[in-house]
Amino acid sequence: MDGISCSTFETGRCILGRLPYGKDFVKTIEDFCVRNSIQTGVFSVIGAVMSVTLGSYDQNQQVYVTFKKEEPLEIVHCTGNVSLKDGKVAVHAHAVLADMNGQTIGGHIFSGTVVYAGEIYIQELLGKPLEREYDDATGLSLWKEC
Repeated sequence: MDGISCSTFETGRCILGRLPYGKDFVKTIEDFCVRNSIQTGVFSVIGAVMSVTLGSYDQNQQVYVTFKKEEPLEIVHCTGNVSLKDGKVAVHAHAVLADMNGQTIGGHIFSGTVVYAGEIYIQELLGKPLEREYDDATGLSLWKEC
């Protein structure tokens, strides 16, 4: 691939919502999208978590290395997307979080992240849903060629 592979979408619903206290961050967003028939979209979240499971991708070993922080953290920035993987809604999100002293950590957000409070903005995208599939070059599940 020499350039950006892309798809064009129409904008659908713009949704503002509140994430529920004590629930799994990723599963909550995935379940909401399933219930509301959102197969492709983008989102951002502000708020806080009670604990977080984050990770980074080790490009040499082609695996995610994860860690868990069991402490209150503020969501400084969180962005993500919704697409399909194996025919099911899948959330892909990255975040930067800060502790009580302003020290930040960041990475890919995994299930096991527990919401304290969260406000989400979801932009639904209408068109042929994006689907993830295994990519031989990276070992990641990436969007199929658009």
